[in-house]
Amino acid sequence: MSELKKKKQVHLNVFFRAAGHHASAWRHPKTTPELSFDFDYYKKLAQTAERGLLDSLFMADGYVGTGRRLEPFTLLSALSAVTTNIGLIGTVGTTYNEPFHVARKFASLDHISGGRAGWNIVTGHTDTTAYNFGKESHLEHSKRYKWAEEFVEVTKQLWDSWEQEALVFDKQTGVQFDESKLHEINYRGDTYSVKGPLNIPRPPQGYPVLVQAGSSESGRELAARTAEVIFTAQPTLEEGQLFYTDVKSRLAKYGREKDQLLILPGFSPIIGNTAAEAQELEDELNSFHDANEAVARLSERFGIDLTGYPLDGPIPSIIDAKGIDSVNGSKSRHQLILDMLRSDTSLTLRQVVNKLASARGHLTFTGTPIQAADVIEKWINNDAADGFNLMPPIYPDGLEIFVDKVVPELQNRGIFRTEYEGASLRENLGLSYPANSFQAKLTSAK
Repeated sequence: MSELKKKKQVHLNVFFRAAGHHASAWRHPKTTPELSFDFDYYKKLAQTAERGLLDSLFMADGYVGTGRRLEPFTLLSALSAVTTNIGLIGTVGTTYNEPFHVARKFASLDHISGGRAGWNIVTGHTDTTAYNFGKESHLEHSKRYKWAEEFVEVTKQLWDSWEQEALVFDKQTGVQFDESKLHEINYRGDTYSVKGPLNIPRPPQGYPVLVQAGSSESGRELAARTAEVIFTAQPTLEEGQLFYTDVKSRLAKYGREKDQLLILPGFSPIIGNTAAEAQELEDELNSFHDANEAVARLSERFGIDLTGYPLDGPIPSIIDAKGIDSVNGSKSRHQLILDMLRSDTSLTLRQVVNKLASARGHLTFTGTPIQAADVIEKWINNDAADGFNLMPPIYPDGLEIFVDKVVPELQNRGIFRTEYEGASLRENLGLSYPANSFQAKLTSAK
């Protein structure tokens, strides 16, 4: 076996976010926030990512806030027609949807794209979302995750309700499908009751690739049980290693192997041809950032008033800050920021809010393409990641420089593909095709 084949390969997803992931990206002269709802804009981004041989692109979603993003199913379906190999991952929450609808939509996307769909499973995190669905409050955190486990199970059973050979289309006999290969799932659970079968054949991938984005205790357990990819925020190598070891160690109790779950921390690199050029871009982005407004938001998050402290002074003691037990939203992100504030008291308030502005607590980097490749290689070789969820600070430049400068460096080191391995997202991620649960039961009964 050659040295090239022995090296661990990097998996790369790119997280699309309008003008970019820096909080001030929309104000930068090189971005075009007015194109946030323009299909041609996303088409060019997707084709750039595919030119770079990235595994997948990802669209987040939410049901509150001002209009900042297009609805993922609509956009990803359109992008499937102008791309060939890149995976298409969309966020769909479990708390405010029904399994039948989600199963049907993802099956449709997987068929349309030729087996390139992925589902980012989230539970939502604000009371404001609940108000838009006629609820008085957001479902409690642990209960949301119990619902999510059941939701995913129902959805998988619906995908399995069509065996692979169910469609016949025998013109001679007039038989369109074999009814013996269609199955009612007759699911009865604590939350959902679904008869089935689904009204669309099983997706080409069996299941769209299942992605999970929560890093709380409940989120880690859900990922270990159901996910095949996990997006996470780990700002340091040491924290990445701890998370990687913890989540991978949970897989065995669910009968899973470590390579059945890929861990992709968020990575927001500010890249320049020189270190000075990269630092200039970072300084420029931070100059557009309203630090006072950011401190006010931080105060609201932690239930303590930080607004009266000087921006360039040390962080005041936050010993009385609102702890994770009182949070019903994104627990892991709350804890991540709290840990950052408590672990480095040398940071000023301005440095803290600028750090959060860069990527909301994800791994950040400022430097050259070679230095960015060094970071990526170090993380995957030291059991901190299987790859990264790329979060360019500005679009399109941040993605283009990564594709044009960092990807070739990774290829030169033998840790990133030079062509796509297959036609489906599963093939390119090295994930197996899931067995049909109904066919497995019938086979074992014979």
